[in-house]
Amino acid sequence: MASRNIVIAVAVATLTLVVGGSRTSAQQPATPAPLPAGQTNNPFPQPIARDAGVIAVTLREFATLPDIDGVAARMMTLVEEPATKRLFVSDMRGPIYTVSADGRTVTPYLDLRDQKWTVAVQSQGRERGLQSFVLHPQFAQAGTPGAGKLYTWADSTHQAPAADFTTPNPTSTHDTVLLEWTAKTPGAASYDGAPPREVIRVRQPFANHNGGAVAFNPLARAGGGDFGLLYVGIADGGSGGDPMNLAQNLGSAFGKVFRIDPLGKNGRGGKYGVPTSNPFVKQADALPEIFAYGIRNAQRFAWDVRGGAMYLSDIGQNIVEEVSPVSAGANLGWNTWEGSFKFVSRQAVLTEAPRADRRMTYPVVEWDQQDPVLLSGGSAASVGVIVYRSTTVPQLTGRLLFGDMPSGELFHVSADTLPGGGQDPIRRVLFRTASGREPRAFLAIVQEKNAAQGKSPATRADLRFDADAAGRIFLLNKADGTLRVIEP
Repeated sequence: MASRNIVIAVAVATLTLVVGGSRTSAQQPATPAPLPAGQTNNPFPQPIARDAGVIAVTLREFATLPDIDGVAARMMTLVEEPATKRLFVSDMRGPIYTVSADGRTVTPYLDLRDQKWTVAVQSQGRERGLQSFVLHPQFAQAGTPGAGKLYTWADSTHQAPAADFTTPNPTSTHDTVLLEWTAKTPGAASYDGAPPREVIRVRQPFANHNGGAVAFNPLARAGGGDFGLLYVGIADGGSGGDPMNLAQNLGSAFGKVFRIDPLGKNGRGGKYGVPTSNPFVKQADALPEIFAYGIRNAQRFAWDVRGGAMYLSDIGQNIVEEVSPVSAGANLGWNTWEGSFKFVSRQAVLTEAPRADRRMTYPVVEWDQQDPVLLSGGSAASVGVIVYRSTTVPQLTGRLLFGDMPSGELFHVSADTLPGGGQDPIRRVLFRTASGREPRAFLAIVQEKNAAQGKSPATRADLRFDADAAGRIFLLNKADGTLRVIEP
């Protein structure tokens, strides 16, 4: 870490909205009080290396998702169906498409906007919509409990049903709903099942920080304790600074990672199961669904095939973006800590040593929202995390990959010698798109595509990325409708 004795200035106005790391409400954060001479609110004065340690890879256009009303697909999540090798890719506005293994065929599979499903997707702004989805690990295995089952985690304007989890806020903006869909024929070109079954409904107090990632542990095997258990990222409820202090409240669902058995019955309303191995099952004042807490806005989960460690990318508030390890019962700190640094909402200056509370789980890597390698104006948001053990792209083997959503920067650090926080070890991944071209950042490639499409150049990439079992890494964005794949 560049400096261990620094001062962090944090000032957040009431009900400030943070969208992908950039503030969008009419009421902007309060101006921090002047810092004493010689003190700084920059946690990492040494910028991320722009040229040192760069890994250059080839990036190829793989498939194109359709526009909706002239607006590019807002790609959010990609998952592979192992039996057919099809890729499933979501548009945040509600559609899910399948993409053939060679990328040549894109087929509508399921559209949550269809009125017959009564989902009523709320997809206004950058943060609301179909947040994430995942296939049950038994999706293609006929005769198993998870056969044909697909789970979506989406924002909805439909608030008539009672919510399973709420907040003390007197008003709400929408609900985020976990739905279970069951296809009759898992290998069919499009979804052929009945309307979905509701698993969990969360009533959102504010319009931002909605949902997060949903995932099954891909390393779990049938008969093992983690097999078929669904990890659900629930953000802190929004506004700014977690004003109701929900993330540290074990009696609240907000700011947590849940772990549930979607096929079980001992959870609320008999709609899901609570694993007896969850860390707070026997704690009277805690929700038994909680696996980890102190989360602000979790975007992706990842597991390392070498040792099974779990990681999470979490969007920061005013200072840092972070990638953190996750274990049963872990407290990732928010809103007491923002990354390695103490956070005090609506107070101007705080002097305290980083990582001072040993009870917290701190990031393995984090970066300054104002770093010059990112977009100007402090627009930053942690997204994506992959522990890359494949040799398909050998340059990336043994690297922990993560990214910055608005700028589209893809970063790497060693997955075997993990950093202890800070941004000093962070290095960039750049992309070649044609023979002889210099490696470039992802946003420049998106902007070049925009020009070819006759559209105005995107000001941000809104990067996401996921991998398939063969070790292919796919880059998603919300600006040009193009799905791309990294090659050696």
